[in-house]
Amino acid sequence: MSRKKHTKKFKSKVALAAIKGNQTANEIASEFGVHASQVNRWKKEALDSLPEVFGNTKAKAEKEAEKERDLLYQKIGKLQVEVEWLKKNLGEL
Repeated sequence: MSRKKHTKKFKSKVALAAIKGNQTANEIASEFGVHASQVNRWKKEALDSLPEVFGNTKAKAEKEAEKERDLLYQKIGKLQVEVEWLKKNLGEL
């Protein structure tokens, strides 16, 4: 017997029904054809991930930009060292 694979859309529908609280976990489980513990697990996962959904995307974008800027500065430094080395060694020829 293989495990059922549920889509994200299905999981979110079940979790939303559980979060609403109009039905018990057992009622939701029988309605959607899953186990009650699975309903509770998806509900917990949904509630745990909500802060990420409403997280500060501006801060995340700034952090990514800073990381990229640091990489570019490293590249510039490396290229400057290479140019200085080439100037020194080609000047002797």
